[in-house]
Amino acid sequence: MTSSVVLKFIGHELIRRGPLSPALVKHEEERAASLQSRIADAITGFAGSMSFVYVHIAWFAFWIVLPVEKYPYGLLTMIVSLEAIFLSTFVMISQNRADARRQVFADDQYEMIQEEKRQNVELLEQGKRIEQLTQSVLTLTQELQTTLSKH
Repeated sequence: MTSSVVLKFIGHELIRRGPLSPALVKHEEERAASLQSRIADAITGFAGSMSFVYVHIAWFAFWIVLPVEKYPYGLLTMIVSLEAIFLSTFVMISQNRADARRQVFADDQYEMIQEEKRQNVELLEQGKRIEQLTQSVLTLTQELQTTLSKH
């Protein structure tokens, strides 16, 4: 899958959060490759929008104003209950997706911190070697000055 397709697929995330880490882009590429993931993301994207609210306002108004059924609207209640069951499942899917993204980001940051730690240890060791060399040069310089001042 190309980067432009992935960026289009996760465009709403880019608008909301700014630049993504390469690890998250890779994770999204893998996620975008799955048809089930794309369907779930499309549904959660729509269900979390104002369009979803407007469609439901129109639907409920239509149902009540044009008497599709009589009060207390048993069929409508059943349909809305089933919809709520499915939407709660999609909310959990969305939360799982967010958790997976956070884990990918945390793993990437952990690797980066470990690399920085390794580099810091290396720099400290280099600093110690430089200090030892500087001390050796100082000692030799002092010995040379002592030897030259005696002559």
